[in-house]
Amino acid sequence: MASIISKVKQAYLLFKHIDLDQISHLASKVDLGEVVHNVSNLDDKQLAQLMKMLNTGNHKERILPPIEGDFYHLDHVLTTGERELQLRLRNFMETDVKPLVNHYWLKAEFPFEIIPKLAALNICGTTYQGYGCPNLTPMMEGMLAMELARVDTSISTFFGVQSGLVMGSIYLLGSEEQKQEWLPNLQQFKKIGAFGLTEPEVGSAVAAGLTTEARRNGDTWILNGQKKWIGNSTFADVIIIWAKDVADGEVKGFLVRKGSVGLNVEKMEDKMALRIVQNGLITLTNCEVLETDRLQKANSFKDTANVLRMTRAAVAWQAVGCARGAYESALDYTRKRNQFGKPIASFQLIQNHLVEMLSNLTAMQTMVLRLSQLQHEEKITDEHASLAKVFCSLRTRDVVSHAREVMGGNGILLQYDVARFVADAEAIYSYEGTKEINLLIVGRAITGFSAFV
Repeated sequence: MASIISKVKQAYLLFKHIDLDQISHLASKVDLGEVVHNVSNLDDKQLAQLMKMLNTGNHKERILPPIEGDFYHLDHVLTTGERELQLRLRNFMETDVKPLVNHYWLKAEFPFEIIPKLAALNICGTTYQGYGCPNLTPMMEGMLAMELARVDTSISTFFGVQSGLVMGSIYLLGSEEQKQEWLPNLQQFKKIGAFGLTEPEVGSAVAAGLTTEARRNGDTWILNGQKKWIGNSTFADVIIIWAKDVADGEVKGFLVRKGSVGLNVEKMEDKMALRIVQNGLITLTNCEVLETDRLQKANSFKDTANVLRMTRAAVAWQAVGCARGAYESALDYTRKRNQFGKPIASFQLIQNHLVEMLSNLTAMQTMVLRLSQLQHEEKITDEHASLAKVFCSLRTRDVVSHAREVMGGNGILLQYDVARFVADAEAIYSYEGTKEINLLIVGRAITGFSAFV
């Protein structure tokens, strides 16, 4: 009797989820009596393993939380219209840029076909009034920079040069005639601009060490010197050149037009970061620029610094975007990558990496949020922008390193995106002021002593 009861129990456990039609279909393929007999001879452990195997298909698919790098919901501070614009840009980057970006990054070429679609979004010259500019808040400007860099930092850099450095220089320091000529065309990407400040032998010391010279001759200025690392310069319609006036020793800005006599631009090759950005080495040899193409309100490096202060905040947001792209890519990967029979995202050590990444990312986001608020209130200082640049570029390096680590060997393959973020983070770390220079700007503010040489 005990044997019969045992067999009945085993049969019940085996067939309780199967309806009569399924039992009939099963009976046509196997000897159910033999199945019950074999099941009845299993011990409890073996039976449990069998039931676990049979029940695998009965569980509902696990519903995972969305992949979202905005853990503290910064997007909630946006208006409905701003949020819609953010999502339109995200859709453009995901649909039109992401599928082709690795191809162009590897070839170190620029995807010119995306420019008309980028122009149609009407986001260039984000915070400026008039001249076709959208006149959005600094917060929105930062959000857009983050969305661009979240997919690709090169495209974000291209946009930052156009919208921030070039348009910002003309908007803040140009005459009304210069604004009317250039800003509407730059805003719609009908013209492309570049910003020429850094030199082959002068990077951090540009405030006092520019070697490019400008000499006035009547209504014409003669420029001589070199500029290096100048993004967009190989195809720019106008390059803003910063040069030292030999007459008074002050830094002045000039609108050097494409095709100007004495202007030569050579593409820089073999970069390991921001490979889509077309950086150029510019050589000016007795390059003639009319007085009407001198930025009329740029009379010293302090004026140049006003432009840099404004754009440095956007670079901090850009660092956030790079880190967010790496984090979200790594999180997605760990949920799909199976080892030892389950996703590696379920492992404690992987979750530790992910949470450290998210902690850094969230700290960066809340910092740049406050930075944009200060910018909107017109209370932003050099040290505010510099602290954000230092912290965010450092933490971005840390985030992309963790992202690379959780992906193992696949982390160095371009197809998984994180390798690109790792490389591009190195460029963000250095441009718009190195860590050391920005650190000393903050150090001067908090101690009252300048440690600059």
